[in-house]
Amino acid sequence: MKVARARAERFGGIVELQSPRALLQVDRQMMRELGHPHSPLWDLPPGPLSAPTEVHVVLSRRCAAGCRGCYVDATPEGAALPFDQACSILDELAEMGVFHVALGGGEALELDYLFAVAAHARSRGITPNLTTSGLGLDAAAAEKCRVFGQINVSVDGVGAAYAQARGFDGFRHAERALRFLRAVKPEVGVNCVVSRSSFDQVPEVARLVRKLRLNELELLRFKPVGRGARLDEELTPEQARSLYPMARRLVFRHRIRVKLDCSFAPMVFWHRPSKAAAAFFGVQGCVGGDVLAAVQPEGAFTGCSFVARAEADARVPGAMQRSWPQGFAAFRGYVATAPEPCASCDYLQLCRGGCRAVSAAHGAFADPDPGCPRVQEYRARRPLPVIAT
Repeated sequence: MKVARARAERFGGIVELQSPRALLQVDRQMMRELGHPHSPLWDLPPGPLSAPTEVHVVLSRRCAAGCRGCYVDATPEGAALPFDQACSILDELAEMGVFHVALGGGEALELDYLFAVAAHARSRGITPNLTTSGLGLDAAAAEKCRVFGQINVSVDGVGAAYAQARGFDGFRHAERALRFLRAVKPEVGVNCVVSRSSFDQVPEVARLVRKLRLNELELLRFKPVGRGARLDEELTPEQARSLYPMARRLVFRHRIRVKLDCSFAPMVFWHRPSKAAAAFFGVQGCVGGDVLAAVQPEGAFTGCSFVARAEADARVPGAMQRSWPQGFAAFRGYVATAPEPCASCDYLQLCRGGCRAVSAAHGAFADPDPGCPRVQEYRARRPLPVIAT
């Protein structure tokens, strides 16, 4: 076990392993055994983490592709975070103790300073990861991508299914980018947005991951935000119930690593898996404002990249660090004030009510996730209100 970095927390600490690659929560005794002295945080009562472990830095809303469901509503002239401001934000995140940043957009590769931003993150002890469509990526750009940790290329379908999902024929560009990247580094995977129309195409994407010897397939739930708000692409109830069994089949059939994003937690926990099984797929509920935060291109410091409500302006020096300890109450307070059926759910502490962005898109930020099968069953049992005439 080779430790790269560690950060003290009230319960003990968070340790980043270099070999094998992992982020682990450890107790106080383990922190001491790793050579870390007593931390003042250990004298405090339970509370939020001292900082997020990962921050999504949305570098721009600039992209020429025009994907029909783009959650950041990217355009060729979209807003972008200037290089100097991006570096200042990374400096502050490093001081807070953030381990990883996920750089993206828009299409981050369209920014001529992307690799300089990633190099600056490295210089401050932060691992930069990247999500890209792969459009325009050639062998020379792939070589520069060694600066990143994990790189995932967005592929929502193979062949014609890609064009159906995204609204343009970009599959050959994405596959070409994956081959270039895999030639220079092993930490290359695929992000696949699972929507109503792309659901049946996921096994084909899994086969592509196996064929190209990629290190992961991350399944992302379609969310009705940005341009996606205009599409009827959320999973049907039957698809929502089938998501977790499908993910398990893909793992055993193709022997690949399959990750499920946090917004899939309600679909997974409806099947009542063990904690170990949920951990195997990387499933935990909404981690916005907890282990995760985001910075928008206009400077908003938010709980996740799908939510617009800002806790601070990240461009103001010290603002993120000041807002973190007491901010994000709407995210952090859900478990304590959860309505039914979440309040009586055995998985409340793990699921945390599902996706806040989806709930907000359908009504109220604090509502249970309407895509949750348990929520759907609960609402189906409730009598309809009597409307006086």
